[in-house]
Amino acid sequence: MKPVLSPQEAAELDRATRARGIPGSVLMERAGWAVARAALDLTGGGYGRRAVVVVGKGNNGGDGLVAARHLSRWGVGVVVALLEEPEALREPSLGNHGRLATETDARVVAFHPASLARELGRADIAVDAVFGTGFRGVPEDEWAEAIEALNFAPVPVVAIDIPSGVDGATGGIAGAAVQAALTVTFGAAKVGVVLMPGAELAGDIRVVDIGFPDDLVPTDVGITEPADVATALPEREIDSHKKASGTLVVVAGSRSMPGAARLIARAAARVGAGYVIVAAPASALPVMQEGIVEAVWVPLPETGDGTVAAGALDAVLERAEDAHALAVGPGLTTNDETQGFVRDLWREAPVPVVLDADGLNAFAGRVDELADRNADAVLTPHLGELARLLGAGAGADDRLTAARALSTRARSVALVKGTRSVIAEPGGRARVNPTGTPVLATAGTGDVLTGAIGGLLARGLDAFDAAWAAAYLHGLAGILAGRDLGEGAVAGDVAERLPEALARVVGQR
Repeated sequence: MKPVLSPQEAAELDRATRARGIPGSVLMERAGWAVARAALDLTGGGYGRRAVVVVGKGNNGGDGLVAARHLSRWGVGVVVALLEEPEALREPSLGNHGRLATETDARVVAFHPASLARELGRADIAVDAVFGTGFRGVPEDEWAEAIEALNFAPVPVVAIDIPSGVDGATGGIAGAAVQAALTVTFGAAKVGVVLMPGAELAGDIRVVDIGFPDDLVPTDVGITEPADVATALPEREIDSHKKASGTLVVVAGSRSMPGAARLIARAAARVGAGYVIVAAPASALPVMQEGIVEAVWVPLPETGDGTVAAGALDAVLERAEDAHALAVGPGLTTNDETQGFVRDLWREAPVPVVLDADGLNAFAGRVDELADRNADAVLTPHLGELARLLGAGAGADDRLTAARALSTRARSVALVKGTRSVIAEPGGRARVNPTGTPVLATAGTGDVLTGAIGGLLARGLDAFDAAWAAAYLHGLAGILAGRDLGEGAVAGDVAERLPEALARVVGQR
C-alpha cells in the first residue's frame, strides 16, 4: 500500500520531522532539488534550455526557489516570477530567495501577466510553485492569472506537491487550476492528486523521499497495490473441495431484471468462490439459468410483479446457514414488499453481506438502520445511491469524507464507486483504488463488482480486504476487457477477465 496524506497530515509530518532534528531548510533543499531533477528529466538536459518558475508564498514557493537555484547551476536559463514581494517570504523561503540572487544567474522578476506569458512562450519547461496542498477555495486576481498563464504555455508544467488550484483535501476544483504534466510530491502522495478531478490534472505523480522518518508517515489512507491483493488472497490447500473454497448465496434479480443475478454469479465464480447459489423469483429462473451452468438455483416465492416476496426470508436464511457470504440487491427492484424483505434479511443474515443497488435503496432515508447487524458487511453505493442514503450532494465534493461517514453510521465497510473508488471501514482506515477505465461505464459492471466482493468474502477475506481487493481486480479486468474489445466491452466481458486479473496479481507473491 502506498500511503496518502491529507494536508493536515502532511503539515504534521513536517512538524514532527523537524522535531526529530531535521531542519525545515534541509527538507526544502531536498524537495527543491527533486523538483529541479524532474524538470531536467522532462527537458532532456540542462544547457541551452529555459525554465520559468512561478513562485507563490509559503514552503511551496520556497521549494520553487530552491528548484530554480539548482536548474540555474545546471546550465538552464531560469526566470523566476514572484507573486509576492520578497519581504513577505518567511524562512527558509526568504533565505533561498537570497541565495538565488547571490549564487546564480537566475533572473527574478515581479509577476506581470504579459511578461510571464512572454517568458513562458520561449521556455522549455515551467514549474508551478504557486499554491501548496493547504490551498482551498477559488484562486483570485494575480493568482488566477498566473495559473491561466501556465495553462496557456506551450511547455510541460511540473507541479510541486499538487497542481495549484486543486483542493489538497478533496481533489476538488472550484476555479482555475494548473494542468501539470508531472507532479512531484514528498514523502507520500496527497489526497488532492489521488482523487478526481485533481488526479486528472496531476499528470504523472512522482513521490520522492526527502527524509521523513518512515514511522512518522500516517498509513490510515493508502493506494492499493497489486502485491497487497496478492497477499490478501488465500491459497487453496492441496486437498481443497468446492465448499472449502467458499460458498456464496446470491439474492438478486427479478422477472424484469434477470441479468443482474447472472453477472454476480459469474463474477463470484471467476474470483474463485467454489460454490455459488442463486436464490431468485421462481418465474425469473429460466432466463437466469441460461449460460450459467456452474451455479445452483433456488426458486423463491414472488410478488405479483415477479420480485422476491417477504415469504422468501426463511428459505434464504436456511441456505445462508451453510454458506460463507451473501450478495444482495441488484435487480431486486424497489417493490415495497421486496424492500421489506431486504431489510429483514440484512438484520438476520448470519454471514457477511455485500449490499448493492436496490439493496441499498431499501435503506434510502433510513441509513441508521444499516447499523442494526453484527456480521461483516460491505455497502457499494455510487454517488446517486450515496445521496439517497446520506442526503443530497453527499460525496460529490469529498468522496473520502462521505465514505467514512457512511461507514461509521452503518458500522459497515463503504465502497463509494466511481473513478478512483474509495473504500472506508468504521475505524477510519481507507483505500483508494487506482485501477479502472471508462470501459466500465456500461450497464452491469457494478453487478460484476458485487459478485467479485461476494466471492472474496466467501473465500474468507474480511469485509475491508474483500472490498478493496475486489475493486482492484474489477478495475484491472475492465482494463483488460478494454484492451481486447475497446468501447464495445460489456459487463460480461469484464467478468470473464477476472481470472486473468487474478493471475496477474498472484504473480506478485
